[in-house]
Amino acid sequence: MTDESAEKLRSRTTAQLLGQLRADLYHGATPAALAAIDTLLACGWDPHTLLEEGLLRTLRTIDGDARDGILFAPEALQAVATIGSAVKVLRPLIGRSAGEPFGTVVIGTVRGVTHDIGKDIVAMMLARAGFTIVDLGTDTPCDAFLEALRVHHADVLVLSTQLTAGIPHMKAFIERMCALRIRETHLVLVGGTPLNEEFAKAVGADAYCRDAATCAETARSLLAARRAGDASGARPRTPLHHDTAPAARATRAG
Repeated sequence: MTDESAEKLRSRTTAQLLGQLRADLYHGATPAALAAIDTLLACGWDPHTLLEEGLLRTLRTIDGDARDGILFAPEALQAVATIGSAVKVLRPLIGRSAGEPFGTVVIGTVRGVTHDIGKDIVAMMLARAGFTIVDLGTDTPCDAFLEALRVHHADVLVLSTQLTAGIPHMKAFIERMCALRIRETHLVLVGGTPLNEEFAKAVGADAYCRDAATCAETARSLLAARRAGDASGARPRTPLHHDTAPAARATRAG
């Protein structure tokens, strides 16, 4: 972006700036979108605002338009790839919120799943909510999840898949947690395009996670309820299923 273009961008209103960024993201114009983000950050914009009002809002629009046949697969894939590039710019700027950490989250996509855009967005939202994030990346084997839970004394596990091929791995991992008798010591949230609330209940997860913007609320509310139960000596010994507590589809966790 030239100095003249940057100056024009700075002179626009908030609505105009956000509108242009969303348009660039929606149309898969990666260089323009990244240049706009760089300029907005230089102008003092909060990375969280760019994430929520720019990336997440556009991703929801893409999801709806693709589902309704307004946006075809090649265009949708290009747009999502552009958002993925934008996520990589913003993620280092969005650390854990100030104060004592609320808890520790281990997050990753299950074996055979290499898509990470939604997972990265969910991780950012959880960090903003005060969680320490242990991100295992993509295509994560069962043993890596188990080791991370043990080493980091994690409170919450977030499992993600964007492909139906990942479902058996997710189910098998939760069954292994049960066999090792560690399932009840961790909250387990699952999310991704092929999943739903019924799946979460069937595999014994605590919640189905459908929206990254509310993932932090889900993790915080369920963990707070569990801690309250521990304090009173009455913690439920069965999974907690809260449909009001989602975490990863339109802004996919995976």
